[in-house]
Amino acid sequence: MEGPKSENAADLTSKETLIKRYKLKPIWRLFMIVNLGLGAYMFVKPKKKTTSKEANRDVGNDKVPVEAFLQPSATSIPERPPPPVVLEERERVPEDQQHDLLKWILEEKRKVKPRDLEEKKRIDEEKAILKHFIRAKSNPSL
Repeated sequence: MEGPKSENAADLTSKETLIKRYKLKPIWRLFMIVNLGLGAYMFVKPKKKTTSKEANRDVGNDKVPVEAFLQPSATSIPERPPPPVVLEERERVPEDQQHDLLKWILEEKRKVKPRDLEEKKRIDEEKAILKHFIRAKSNPSL
């Protein structure tokens, strides 16, 4: 007769654990919903709308006379001339490398697929300029 009692005991313990397990599920669900709502509220945070009367009052209080900006103040800092800009001279690219570079640019321009007619015209003009430089005896300095 111990068989049926042990089965009932096992059923009760499994039922108890199921009850405990599923008892907390609605609490977690509620917690997550509230957390999502609070996060959305903080993200979208409603802004206080100002009426036109309040806006006019605020603008009226902030007016500063124009003369204050036109007259130089005695406490202004004397202006220094900007420091001279020093341009570094870079090494010139040899003509054979320039020629190869122009050929490579032309190849890349040929691979480009234009989206519309204007872009096609622009690419064709650029290719014509590149061809002109490639055929020339001397290349422009890069």
